[in-house]
Amino acid sequence: MADEMVEFSATQRDADDGAPGATAAFPYDRMTVERFREAFPRARWRDDLSAWFVPGKRAERRLTAWMSRAWTGVLAHADQRGRDAFAFEPITSRYLEVADDLAVRTPYSRAVIAELRAVPWARWDAASKVWRIPFRSLEDLRRRWPAIEDAARQAEPGERRKRAESRRSSPEHEARRAEAAERRRHRYPVPEDTLPPLGRVLMTHAGPAVFEAVTGELVEPGIADRAYPGVTAGPAALIWATWRRPTHAELVRAWPARTAPGPADLSRGWWQPTIDILREERRKAASLERARATRRAKAP
Repeated sequence: MADEMVEFSATQRDADDGAPGATAAFPYDRMTVERFREAFPRARWRDDLSAWFVPGKRAERRLTAWMSRAWTGVLAHADQRGRDAFAFEPITSRYLEVADDLAVRTPYSRAVIAELRAVPWARWDAASKVWRIPFRSLEDLRRRWPAIEDAARQAEPGERRKRAESRRSSPEHEARRAEAAERRRHRYPVPEDTLPPLGRVLMTHAGPAVFEAVTGELVEPGIADRAYPGVTAGPAALIWATWRRPTHAELVRAWPARTAPGPADLSRGWWQPTIDILREERRKAASLERARATRRAKAP
């Protein structure tokens, strides 16, 4: 059991000083990481290896001994207790399959993913397209199961269609369509006296943007009030500027602001992003670019 969960390598060297050592890789779990750090206080995370690096010539031997001592019996016993608990009080659902472990298969839902990521030892099986949870995590899964099952039902195609039809019949639907059409024009109002720098990654009320040109065309008051309520020019006039979404590479190169935007920055409609915002936007851009590359690869 533990051999499947923990992988070791003794052929690595420290990236900084070349010291010998070994790496340990295992599915993320807060308690596991805490126990590992207690046993190996000198261990540090290596992004280039996606693993923990433990320095020392005897690191592999120490890791092997730790695995055998701390996990082989513990994990097997925990899994057996989970199986017994499941047999006594099973979770009955069309979204749950039982085999050597618990397999959760649902329609795509961000809420479901968020719940499953919070379950210790849960992992995504890309080959089978299911989430696999060992029996040792049964109680954590059981606590989160009502939310998981409810989110899965809401993500069913039929439920999605019902919500879409309900939205289309609502009075706000036309307003949302008009706003979406405006956003697709990739124009943004900026105060005439505080124009944004061109070619730089900036944040706006519509998200991250790279302004490409200022057209000088005056913004109609009705459009500004309806689609861009956060932008106020004060005594200056609002004019249109064209923009595009920044690439992941541009977001990585962008220089962060030291402080959060103030009221003046927010009212003019554009500001320099902080490092926390940049990190989140980099993650989104990387995910979007991977999805685009996958679609291109699958296209005939």
